[in-house]
Amino acid sequence: MSSNRNNDQACAEYFKNQKIYQRCFQELWKKWRSYGKPTGRITLKHTSGEERRGIGGITGKVFYEEDIRFTFAEFEQGLQKTRFAPVDMKKVLEGYFGEELVTKQDQKKKTQKQKEDFLKDISKGFRGKSGTKSVAYEWTEQMLSTKKYGYQILIREFEKDPDQAGVLAENVGNALEKLHKISNTEEQPLAVFAAEISGNPHYFDRGTTAGLLLVRGICCIRKTEVPENAYQWRELMETEGIIPDNVSSMLHVYGLRLKKGTAWHPAYEAFCEEGEPCVITMENLKGITEVQPLGKNVFIVENEMVFSYLIDNLPDKNCTLLCTSGQLRFVSQKLLSLILENGTDVYYSGDIDPDGMGIADRLWMKFGDRIHMWRMSPEDYEKSISREHIGENGLAKLFHIHHPLLEKTAEYVKQKQLSGYQENILKELLSDIKKAGEP
Repeated sequence: MSSNRNNDQACAEYFKNQKIYQRCFQELWKKWRSYGKPTGRITLKHTSGEERRGIGGITGKVFYEEDIRFTFAEFEQGLQKTRFAPVDMKKVLEGYFGEELVTKQDQKKKTQKQKEDFLKDISKGFRGKSGTKSVAYEWTEQMLSTKKYGYQILIREFEKDPDQAGVLAENVGNALEKLHKISNTEEQPLAVFAAEISGNPHYFDRGTTAGLLLVRGICCIRKTEVPENAYQWRELMETEGIIPDNVSSMLHVYGLRLKKGTAWHPAYEAFCEEGEPCVITMENLKGITEVQPLGKNVFIVENEMVFSYLIDNLPDKNCTLLCTSGQLRFVSQKLLSLILENGTDVYYSGDIDPDGMGIADRLWMKFGDRIHMWRMSPEDYEKSISREHIGENGLAKLFHIHHPLLEKTAEYVKQKQLSGYQENILKELLSDIKKAGEP
């Protein structure tokens, strides 16, 4: 065996000193990595005369063209007829390149084992610290067994930097443990919670790697689906007692009373008395137990300019109007829940285009038939139509509308392929609010 090893090393040294075999050995290395044995066809393009003579001398072939072809088996068999025989081709290649020759399949298995070992170490750490009943331990065990709940995110980070991935997993596990302990206590701002866990107040922000992983960890423990949008994300965090930013989520309101505890809030009473609109944020809704519209119904518009026009032109200020400014933020949906609890019907009007109809449709699907589509019929579309063309991506969205009336309107929009805007039906919107206020 010692003699064979010497033969292999001597053979490798010989070919290392012969530059004409360099490209040949690179291809031999690739083939072995792919197949794990001396097999496969090798092609070398634009070879020199020296390369052709050298390789031909080993394989026993004569090459006339610059592009040459031969099999790995022919080259290996040729080596067994040289003065270095017998040789182990794998050992020769390892001696030539100075590193262990591992097949792609073996490398894949090795890499997978490293990933599994990484997660097992994390899981073992949580088990040692908090026991087998800890939520952090449950999360890591679920990742291992199901390859879900953030597995891909954590493995991707592991491939970038194993040490940082370990820190990430530990922080998220610690966060899950903390949430489990405080779930029934006082609410805590997300930034404060993140700073306590990691020292960085933005560590668990929505969209960050840690934030994405934390959400999946929570979903694992709660056995729920991953949030699909910002509203669902906020709902999930709030169920854990974590309150995201309460200021940027806002809407404009006109003619709505808000009760805090057992008394009507004096600030909103003043806005109602003065006939002025105000802005409400999630922070303002903290502690609000009830709302009371000034009018019989609540009207909602999507556009700020439309909101301002309607307020400025109302002869009777005894009405309630909201402006969502496009996509319904969490504060809008929270306030709507309070309005519907009061028994008031809501009339929603948005642009008659793919996005506007999508917002209206999702609102109806969430709150049901107490949400009435306002000026969004096919007839209203004809009045509100613009010259703004709708692209293919927009038209595709119209196939996912579920509300019966909006579904009919969507068919007209598909035919015209033009957007309809609230600004074109301002008088109709105003007239509806005036009629609603009549005795």
